[in-house]
Amino acid sequence: MRNWQRWIPGGLLAGGFLLNSTLISRRSGPVELVGPIEAVAPQALGVKGTDLSISDDERRVAGMTSFMLRQYQPADRLPFSIYVGYYDEQRQGKSIHSPRNCLPGAGWEPVDSRPMTLNTAVGPVVVNRYRLVRSDSTAMVYYWYQGRGRVAHDEFRVKYELLRDAALHGRTEEALVRIVVRVGKGEDQIEAADQIARDVGTQLVGQVDKVLPRL
Repeated sequence: MRNWQRWIPGGLLAGGFLLNSTLISRRSGPVELVGPIEAVAPQALGVKGTDLSISDDERRVAGMTSFMLRQYQPADRLPFSIYVGYYDEQRQGKSIHSPRNCLPGAGWEPVDSRPMTLNTAVGPVVVNRYRLVRSDSTAMVYYWYQGRGRVAHDEFRVKYELLRDAALHGRTEEALVRIVVRVGKGEDQIEAADQIARDVGTQLVGQVDKVLPRL
């Protein structure tokens, strides 16, 4: 082994220590919302929402800083719910849990999934669309990650941008936004559920953007 090769492990260790120290030193800490999260979607599709609670145990596991969860019951359309969970910073033990991992754990099985483009007040964005089944129940779920000036759906890109923004800006705050539409047994209701999720999501991105801090 050449002499310089003996220094490689030590160099890598020192580089890792320096990178970790840089990330920690640049972390700005918690970043507050610029508006109340309760201001998001008091109404959707012309219907007033009903606030739903989340138990202390569920909040502890999810780790969000603040949230809104509402149920909507239009007279002539399928019922749906909106959840926005905000994390004022993300670190070990306090980070967004991906619905892609959590929903199967709750007994829901994805039978169809694909990205979906929405034309919103902040421009075209791509979100996740999942069709889920559990026993004789079906649900249409749209979800995305929003914060630090971006809307993202790809889990790997979300993680990459989290590390990048932590290193460059010391910022890790982000929101998880989720729409759930319960579907009946008829196949014709799948398209109806899709239309509701698209309509709600198109309006919701701009509303969430108004309460998020700027990068």
